[in-house]
Amino acid sequence: MASQQQQQQQVEPSSGSAVVIPRIFAFRHRYAGGAGSALAKQLADPLTPPAVKAEQVGATAGLASGFRFQFTDFTFVSSSYATWFTSMLGRNSTASPAKPSPFHYPDPEPAAPAATAAAAASKPKPDMSKSPIDTIAANTVGNSAPTPASPVLPPSEYVTVIVLGASGDLAKKKTYPALFSLYKHDFLPKTAQIIGYARSHIEIKDFRDRLRGFLKGDAKLIDEFLQRCHYHAGSYDKDDDYKSFETVILDHERANAAPDQSHNRMFYMALPPSVFIPVADHLRRLNYAPHGWTRVIVEKPFGKDLASSRELGRALAAGWHEHELYRIDHYLGKEMVKNLISLRFANVFFHAVWSRHSIANVQITFKEKIGTEGRGGYFDEFGIVRDVMQNHLLQILTLVAMERPVTLDADDVRNEKVKVLRSMAPLKLSDMVLGQYGKSEDGKLPGYLDDKTVPAGSKTPTYAAAVMHINNDRWDGVPFFLRCGKALNEAKTEVRIQFRDVPGAGMFPSPLSRNELVIRVQPNESVYLKLMNKEPGLSFRQHISELDMSYRVRYDGMRIPDAYEALLLDVLRGDQANFVRDDELDAAWSLFTPVLHEIDAGKADPEVYPYGSRGPAALTNWLEKLGVARDRQEYVWSAAPKM
Repeated sequence: MASQQQQQQQVEPSSGSAVVIPRIFAFRHRYAGGAGSALAKQLADPLTPPAVKAEQVGATAGLASGFRFQFTDFTFVSSSYATWFTSMLGRNSTASPAKPSPFHYPDPEPAAPAATAAAAASKPKPDMSKSPIDTIAANTVGNSAPTPASPVLPPSEYVTVIVLGASGDLAKKKTYPALFSLYKHDFLPKTAQIIGYARSHIEIKDFRDRLRGFLKGDAKLIDEFLQRCHYHAGSYDKDDDYKSFETVILDHERANAAPDQSHNRMFYMALPPSVFIPVADHLRRLNYAPHGWTRVIVEKPFGKDLASSRELGRALAAGWHEHELYRIDHYLGKEMVKNLISLRFANVFFHAVWSRHSIANVQITFKEKIGTEGRGGYFDEFGIVRDVMQNHLLQILTLVAMERPVTLDADDVRNEKVKVLRSMAPLKLSDMVLGQYGKSEDGKLPGYLDDKTVPAGSKTPTYAAAVMHINNDRWDGVPFFLRCGKALNEAKTEVRIQFRDVPGAGMFPSPLSRNELVIRVQPNESVYLKLMNKEPGLSFRQHISELDMSYRVRYDGMRIPDAYEALLLDVLRGDQANFVRDDELDAAWSLFTPVLHEIDAGKADPEVYPYGSRGPAALTNWLEKLGVARDRQEYVWSAAPKM
């Protein structure tokens, strides 16, 4: 291989010569319509000026076709840009000592023109029906039998699951129970080992006993699972601790993997955000899988604003490829959220009504009955907008509003979500109603400021409602309402799509309420359509009824997996569709950072509402002023009982 100094010399290409261009660090195919072919044509065109550097070609074509390039070290490729372009999609990887790459470019060898043409003609054409990220994953060392539809790893792959922060609440309440459920239902290979890592020194028996109380199922199966759970104590910022941890991981791989299996590693960072960067850096330098894929799950919060999010993003990108990072928002793993794409695009009758012509507004609501319950100190640092609205509710909004993706591949889906975010203007305080819960009306339940862990006089909102608009042809003028709060009258998460009033409704003797499509995310998962119907009998009065698909009835006996279980399975499969991409995260923070800084500066005085109420009193008038119509008849939906 040519030396680094030689590689960095820019050489003007001529027929049959080699040209030096930057190696791609992260490559994502983001195409829109037929524009994706524009880049390939430009790269293959012999009239493209040689002086046009590869990064300029990528940037210019990327504006039209959606290709994005990030450049690192240099390598030689053929002067035929088309050959270079297709070669990137099909080559296997080799790991360099400094930084393994999913791409490998051997030194070019001179060949006779006829031989070169024959070789090119015999090469199989790349499968452009898959995104390059899938091709990268399929060609990563150890991924010898890519099976995107398979629920488990192929026989040629062995995996070690490493849980960072294994002694914490998130790990024992969510991560390990999700892993056990995968194990119980044969989605996690029986040979897989799960190694916990944290600062606390815990004996393995005590560690397993801690986990046992959070695992539900057959006692024998729980014991079997716990025997595969191990623990290693170490710091988050010392090389020596990660080196000793690497020895532990290697020992387990040697003991449990078959000789012909690749050794893959899945890291779950169940950690406070303050240690994300040092942990990610140490894992990349000292615990990266030498003979298999490595995938890292990063828990929210992904920063506190745009600047801190970008700082975290730069730190992660310095060592990790984007296809190795899985930024988890557990709401994207919930059954009804995952169902939104099927509901929208697999039913033809929604096509004609899913736009501003038929829809009056969209309401996405998250309500909790409990307050901070002694965790106010942690909550006060973030607030309800950062904790729920900027991530969970905004993610649901993008799925409701996005255009049909070209395919269900991860980047095709996320491309459409990003387009929605980029069509929205940053939020303003004038677009919001903020509240903070006080004592309950009977005085029995404490207010937010009564929590001893909350700073005195805090103005942190525990309730927030915001109206946002999407400036595109489909949604122009349609308000999207995001509402979330604590200490309210009920616990639920739902999407409510309210349709426009029926024209000429005066012909009916009864007042007509608007039709509504409601997707109940939790509890009691369901989809129901509120509509007007004639009352049975001799009268001609209209009343509100519903077409109700309650999952507890329609899918009685079928298990709905926990969100974390579903997302961990996606990571094992290498499917990033339900995880947040870097540019998606950037666009989301851009919408919320200005108003968050105003709230942090104390420029908003949240309205006090009673614990157990519907929220701030100002909310009703605010919603009505912005076009939300309440039912004109009495109506209460209740979950259908099991048959």
